[in-house]
Amino acid sequence: MTAVQVEDGAAQDDPKVARRRFWALTLGSIGVVFGDIGTSPLYAMKEALAHAKGGAGDLAVFGVVSLVFWALLLIVTVKYTLVVMRADNRGEGGTLALMALAQHALGRRSRLVLILGICGAALFYGDGLITPAISVLSATEGLALAPGIGKLFEPYVLPAAAAILAGLFLVQSHGTAAVGRFFGPITLVWFLVLACLGLIHIVQEPAILAAFSPVYAVKLLVSNGLLGFAILGSVFLVVTGAEALYADMGHFGRAPIRAGWLMVAFPCLMLNYLGQGALVLADPQAAANPFFLMIPQAAYWPVMLLTAAATVIASQAVITGAFSVTQQAVQLGLLPRIEIRRTSETIAGQIYVPAVNAFLLVGVLWLLVMFRSSSNLATAYGIAVTATMVVTVLLLFVVARRHWKWPLAAVLALVVPLLAIDLVFLGSNVMRIAQGGWFPIAIGALIVLVMLTWMKGVAILGDKTQRDSLPLADLIESLRARPPHRAPGTAIFLTSQGDLAPVALMHNLKHNKVLHEKNVILTVATSDRPRVADQDRVAVESLGPDFSRVTVTYGFMEQPNVPAALAACRRQGLRFDIMATSFFLGRRSVLPGREPGMALWRDKLFIYLLRNAANPTDFYQIPPGRVVEMGAQVTV
Repeated sequence: MTAVQVEDGAAQDDPKVARRRFWALTLGSIGVVFGDIGTSPLYAMKEALAHAKGGAGDLAVFGVVSLVFWALLLIVTVKYTLVVMRADNRGEGGTLALMALAQHALGRRSRLVLILGICGAALFYGDGLITPAISVLSATEGLALAPGIGKLFEPYVLPAAAAILAGLFLVQSHGTAAVGRFFGPITLVWFLVLACLGLIHIVQEPAILAAFSPVYAVKLLVSNGLLGFAILGSVFLVVTGAEALYADMGHFGRAPIRAGWLMVAFPCLMLNYLGQGALVLADPQAAANPFFLMIPQAAYWPVMLLTAAATVIASQAVITGAFSVTQQAVQLGLLPRIEIRRTSETIAGQIYVPAVNAFLLVGVLWLLVMFRSSSNLATAYGIAVTATMVVTVLLLFVVARRHWKWPLAAVLALVVPLLAIDLVFLGSNVMRIAQGGWFPIAIGALIVLVMLTWMKGVAILGDKTQRDSLPLADLIESLRARPPHRAPGTAIFLTSQGDLAPVALMHNLKHNKVLHEKNVILTVATSDRPRVADQDRVAVESLGPDFSRVTVTYGFMEQPNVPAALAACRRQGLRFDIMATSFFLGRRSVLPGREPGMALWRDKLFIYLLRNAANPTDFYQIPPGRVVEMGAQVTV
């Protein structure tokens, strides 16, 4: 459900129904959108204090809490909820949606905008690997701090985290619709518990409220000198997950997400951070792990179980986001076709991508083995998120200038301060590359390489096909002059270039010496909009009594269903029986060649991607019994 749909529907409904819908969406957003940022108190404060000079001294505590408050206020509240969420692509958000909106605003395909979008999407996968690992491991580390018996659990901290994460990934194929309805209530309880834990210690040490003053943040950074950058890198952990406010906007709408943040997540998080600061002021030894040490002994195990549930929900949100980004990337032509399964008949966003799930499972378990603690993982966390935030601001510049039509001075007044904040945090995280920050960069670089190689290979194949193919108009003219034998029924030829004679059609004429009574040249295109209206789905063009050209257009958030789209052709006068129709697909066997284009190793990478791409029959949901495949060898 998009934000537009939410607002339009609410306007037409009874006010009571509209309010119920709004609060239901708000509760849902609390469970999905704020899962990642909501588990940051487990490790953020601990890491920031560990890097501050003076450790648990008063200036360190007041300064860190002050930095936390201003980071949440400026980056999440001002930047995302007030500014970035305005840049929606027909209600959808996220890096790729913003990239598509920027391309649409420019009216052309800008390579710079494309590269920015690719980098932002690629870095998301690096973040998607670290978030489940650090969240769940932070929770299981609480076992070792259990009152009285913590020592007994120390050897099981890592295995417990691995078991929870393995179980989480293994249930993905069953979908999250059944358990998803509990995400909102559980996460709401989690935020309320965070607030209560904080209030307990704020009441005991109310002096911590002075940390709202930015003076303490400035004093801490000045007193620490260059070490202040390391503190900023740790403080940034409190805003990891802020991108989810924008990326999940299409699922819940702008207003419910804003309400969830301003009314629940922000105040509850801030109360907890203040409470952690108050605890450390009263007991400097608590700086070692302030979150778990702030829990009263009588409530330790219930809170521990709730913590585990909250981290699983946070991990689930990231996994679902990775599936969604992959679907968008495939539709936009940035990745090869990948098997995408729908796990719900009624909820469009409920999908499962086996290849991505396996990649995340292996990567997360490898991270656990390699880093072994949340403190070590924290050094790798942040750089992917800060880089993605920089990409978002740069794309926002294009949208504000070309789509919103703002004057240049107004755009610079908006973008420059936001970019300056992001670059400061990016610089602080760059200092941690050697300690673990290299990991998300390496993952992001690998994904960028795959995307660029795929796009370049497809472009080379397209150019070669154009050189070697006959224009469709010329073929139709020659068939009128020398008509071949006719076969009854309809033939549909799938092709990416509707003005050229499809390879499968040429092979059918060459080898079978036949032409069907009706022939449809079918092209499936992707719009730079998230969804396409039903009336704009199909375009039919008659090329004569025997040939028609059909273009089926999908948004980058939609999953193609060719038979369903072809049924809409009847409204435009093109009728045929799907069970008397044959679909002809050209399957190309690609070999590396000596022609100029890509390096040999990239040729081999592209060929590997092409060979392992999902079968178009399954991807386009074509009845397998109606498909005829014809192969040809091509060199790149």
